[in-house]
Amino acid sequence: MNDLYQRAKAALPLSQSQYSNFKVAAAIRLKDGNIITGVNIENASFGLSNCAERSALFSAYSQGYTKDDIVEMAITTEKDHLVSPCGACRQVMRELMPLDANVHLVTAKGDVTTVANEDLLPYGFDAKDL
Repeated sequence: MNDLYQRAKAALPLSQSQYSNFKVAAAIRLKDGNIITGVNIENASFGLSNCAERSALFSAYSQGYTKDDIVEMAITTEKDHLVSPCGACRQVMRELMPLDANVHLVTAKGDVTTVANEDLLPYGFDAKDL
């Protein structure tokens, strides 16, 4: 997991967080060994901004990967305390990642909390609810 965290940490400076000044980066490990990163991208119309977790997932899918290719995700910020994904990201992660995939929440100090994807959004909404 340390290499995954290091890739996320290295991506933090790429964050476009000029409004919130809250940099977030995510890194996804794929079964083929590749790691895909994403950062939060903000714009003046805040609702049109995109979080790091979704940026990484959308990048992976845009490259032809699917849910079955994803092993785990690491998420980090510049904060010394634990930061977890927002509700929108939890919903997208629930649908686009395996439910049993580990999600590592890593502080700037390197402290790690690991949870299963499905535990981030209990009773989540998905295609079977439509």
